[in-house]
Amino acid sequence: MKKSNLFESILFILAGFIFLSVVLLADTILDSLFIGFAAGCFSSGIVMACKYFYWSMPKHRERYQEKIANEKIELHDELKTKLRDKSGRYAYVTGLLAVSVSMVIFSILGQLGIINSSRLIVLYLGGYLLFQIVIGIVIFNQLLKKYE
Repeated sequence: MKKSNLFESILFILAGFIFLSVVLLADTILDSLFIGFAAGCFSSGIVMACKYFYWSMPKHRERYQEKIANEKIELHDELKTKLRDKSGRYAYVTGLLAVSVSMVIFSILGQLGIINSSRLIVLYLGGYLLFQIVIGIVIFNQLLKKYE
C-alpha cells in the first residue's frame, strides 16, 4: 500500500484527538456532536491504519496486488463505465454530500435552540441518505443485469 494511506489514517486519528480535546477542554452545548465526530475520525483512522499494516505485510503483498489489479479491471470495464454516466453520478454524489452537510447543520441548529424539532429533521435526512445510497446501488445493479 502507499504511504499516503498511512498518513491519511494518522490525520484521521489526529482529527479525532482534536475533537475529543475540544470536548474535554471546552464545555459547550455541541459536545455530543463533537464526540460523534471524534468517534468517527478515530474509528476511520484506526481501520485505515490496520488495513495499511495488514496489506503491507510480506505474506499479503501478492494478494493485495491481485486485488488492485482486479479493481482496475472492474473500474475500466467499458460497460460499467457507460452505466456510471458522469452527469448522473455527479448529481448522486452531490445529493449525498448535500444531505450529509444538511444533517450536521440541522443538528447544530437544534443544539443551539434555533430549530426545535432537530431530531425529526436529522432522522428524516438520515433516512433520505440511506434511501439514496440503496436506490443508487439497486439501479446500478438492475442496469448491469440488463446489459450483461
